Parts: sequence; structure tokens; C-alpha cells
Amino acid sequence: MLSKKMEKALNEQVNAEMYSAYLYLSMESYFQSLNLKGFAKWMRAQSQEEMMHAMKIYDFVNERGGRILLKPVDGPPTKWDSPLAVFEAVLAHEQKVTGLINKLVDLSIQEKDHATNSFLQWFVNEQVEEESSADDNVQQLKMMEKASGGMFMLDRELGRRVFTPPATKGEA
Repeated sequence: MLSKKMEKALNEQVNAEMYSAYLYLSMESYFQSLNLKGFAKWMRAQSQEEMMHAMKIYDFVNERGGRILLKPVDGPPTKWDSPLAVFEAVLAHEQKVTGLINKLVDLSIQEKDHATNSFLQWFVNEQVEEESSADDNVQQLKMMEKASGGMFMLDRELGRRVFTPPATKGEA
């Protein structure tokens, strides 16, 4: 059974994950407007992944006898100065999410909620991957600031990303 404090914090994280999905959809739209379809596809996959994160927490709260109370999701930015600025924003956002996950882990320890702590370790590990992926794109975009041809190569590479939802319980 979840404590009310833990339940409230997990509800806030569901909202944060949904905001992340919304943010990445906004970034997808920005890249579509620049005709960078590979960048847009990468952002679509990122948005889908964030919704999966939200639903993973949603399901966990329900499994633990808690209740999800959905709140409004803030509107994301809609304009950026460049593709580099977008990925710098992605990196900053993922670093913020890492901080939120770390606070949830701290709370689970404080509440002596071992089940939630165990559940959250997946997110701790996921955030290492999220930050690394965003930083890789930032570094590549910085390297090609003066070589626009690289933008098209990176667009093609990012366009290869496909969101693959994890297997759910009962699936082998």
C-alpha cells in the first residue's frame, strides 16, 4: 500500500511525464516545420516513450492500491532558435526529470517503501540513457554548426529511431 505522500508524488510524476510527451510533440512540430523529418521522427519516438513512462507509473500506483488524479498539463514552448537549441532544451529537460526521479527515490527511502524504491530503479537507469542520448545529439550538432551538410546526415540517422514499447506482463 502506498503512503499518501508517495501517492501524491507519483501523481505529480505522471503529470511531469505527460508534460515531457507534450514537449517532445511540440519539438516534433518545430522540426516538421523545418522539413527535418528525421529529427521530427526522433521527437515522435521520444514523445511515445514519455507517455509509456507515464503509464508505467500510472499502472504501478493502481497496482499498489493508490489512485491517480490527473491534473492539467502545462503547455510547452513552441519556438526554438535552431535544432541545436532544441536538443540543448532536451538535455536540460532530461536533467530536470532526473532530479525529479531522484527526489522520488529519496522519498521512497524516507517512507521505507521498498517496492516503490525497487520500481523506481528502472527510471534511474532510464534517465542515464535519456541524458546520454540528448547529450550525444547536442555534441553532434555543435560539431556541425559550420557544416550544414552534416545536418542532413544527422536528420537521416535520427529518422531511423523507432519506438518499441516494452513487453507487458503476460507476454513472453
